[in-house]
Amino acid sequence: MKAVIQRVTSGSVTVEGEGTRAIGPGFVVLLGMRSGDTEKHTVWLAEKIANLRVFEDSEGKMNLSLLDVGGEALVISQFTLYADSRKGRRPSFADAAPPEIADALYRRFAELLQHAGVKVQTGWFGAKMMVSIENNGPVTLIIDTDGLV
Repeated sequence: MKAVIQRVTSGSVTVEGEGTRAIGPGFVVLLGMRSGDTEKHTVWLAEKIANLRVFEDSEGKMNLSLLDVGGEALVISQFTLYADSRKGRRPSFADAAPPEIADALYRRFAELLQHAGVKVQTGWFGAKMMVSIENNGPVTLIIDTDGLV
């Protein structure tokens, strides 16, 4: 699994005809699932993100987690994180997990964040979405589970 995490003051996602889902301060998580990803990858990544200390404490140091600050998370499925563009001009998505597996892992990831105590909103799996991000910092991190679990 791969996650691009952006610390935000707000974030939202909209799908025409479906509405908008929004969060206040917290993280927008763009989440990609790779073929071979499992429950272990999902658990590890959710725990890592919930406890990642990138929010400022009273001294201005990045020392507080999403849980510490009562932050929210907007989780967006994004298979394009596993694009391979080394050859040719059109990326290959062969490394991305098949939709039925990716959707289950995506839903499980959001559920695990909620169980950890994070208020979670999600995008619509497989839909064309408009995502708005008000990056705070800016702070943007990439976390990849390859070789870790």
